[in-house]
Amino acid sequence: MRNNKSVVYWLLSGCVLLFVMVMVGGITRLTNSGLSMTDWHLVTDTFPPLTDEKWVDAFEEYKKFPEYQKINIHNDFTLSDYKFIYFWEWFHRFIGRIIGIVFILPFIYFLIKKQLNSETIKKCFVLLLMGGFQGFLGWYMVKSGLIDNPDVSHFRLALHLTFAFITFAYTLWVALDIIYPERKPAVKSLQRIAQIALVLLIIQIIYGGFVAGLNAGLVHNHWPLMSDGQFFHESITIEQSTLLKSFTEGRSGVQFIHRTFAYVVVFMMMMLYFKSKKSRLNRIQKRGVKSLILIVFIQFALGVFTILFHVPLWLGLAHQLVAFVLLSAMVFTLHRLSK
Repeated sequence: MRNNKSVVYWLLSGCVLLFVMVMVGGITRLTNSGLSMTDWHLVTDTFPPLTDEKWVDAFEEYKKFPEYQKINIHNDFTLSDYKFIYFWEWFHRFIGRIIGIVFILPFIYFLIKKQLNSETIKKCFVLLLMGGFQGFLGWYMVKSGLIDNPDVSHFRLALHLTFAFITFAYTLWVALDIIYPERKPAVKSLQRIAQIALVLLIIQIIYGGFVAGLNAGLVHNHWPLMSDGQFFHESITIEQSTLLKSFTEGRSGVQFIHRTFAYVVVFMMMMLYFKSKKSRLNRIQKRGVKSLILIVFIQFALGVFTILFHVPLWLGLAHQLVAFVLLSAMVFTLHRLSK
């Protein structure tokens, strides 16, 4: 790390910005601000409207789309209200632009100064492609809510959210490769469990996106059972025409999967922890495993309270951000068990 400190700080700053972007994205979703900007330009909408006339023009353009025509027109929706939702969507996109600048300019500098080896250069090109694709996914998601239905596709939202998590995870992994350049034998018995736990966590994140996209946290606000004291509520099977659709498009079914799969994630983290007790781990590896147990229980508790309190903004946001922290700990632990 000593010889590549600036590269590490560069990659970790990218991780921090991705964290901030997901946080702002969560606020954007929870405040229903995501459809306030009805087009996308790389340069011309870098800053919000700067005059009253331009604000009126933007508001009039917004009125042409389903969210206003089907929902907000009935809510005494004013220009002041529009400015509020516009800010969060604009800020979300603005951070995306900052991430692009923070990545590309130092990358070019490090290339010129030959501070990156060939392996790291390849990984950085992958990151560049991932960042560009993430921007496309954001617009692809927004576009789905500008046609007929005044809400974005929950499939596209989950894809956009999950890919942000994956981009963050890969950026962190690349940074860890530089921080820990030495190669040691993997702890095979734990590495496999950690890999499975990571996959399960990503699946849970995908379903978190489904829950957010369908507003599925606003139904069955009970725990440990769903409404009417039922573990598997009857509404799950009648909301959609097939069980597959119920588990991917129905609010009850999606919430059931997300709340039940949480137990599976916790179980895998606990399995990793107890298995680690039988292995000879170094101090950093032990800390990684212990952090997973602490964070996964905090995340579980946040999920429960988010449901019980009907998804208040601060709890919904905290639940999403701790998922980010949990993924960070998972990636760190897997890296330390693998190399």
